[in-house]
Amino acid sequence: MPLIQVKTSASQPESTVIESLLTTLSAKLAQHLGKPESYVMTAFESDIKMTFSGTFEPVCYLEIKSVGSMSPSQTKAMSEDFCQVVENKLGVDRNRTYIEFADAKGSMWGWNGRTF
Repeated sequence: MPLIQVKTSASQPESTVIESLLTTLSAKLAQHLGKPESYVMTAFESDIKMTFSGTFEPVCYLEIKSVGSMSPSQTKAMSEDFCQVVENKLGVDRNRTYIEFADAKGSMWGWNGRTF
């Protein structure tokens, strides 16, 4: 049910870097939300034409969705943690990363032919 999508203008790194990024984010998202990692989905897109602050320097956008509600303290901790991971793994400065957090109602999230 938790989802983290990473979209970046950075060039596609080696597949091992992508795999490391996604597995790190998956484990951290489960930990931050207190949910089983077996429900976490991750996605990655690179080489997207994006601007930030009027420039084409590398930029990153993360979208995090979860059934239930995320508290302000959780989103603050996740922002700090995930910006650091993106900077370390992709080389995108943390001040060029936006994160959107979205809570979802269980009835609006489908899985395995039913909803949560």
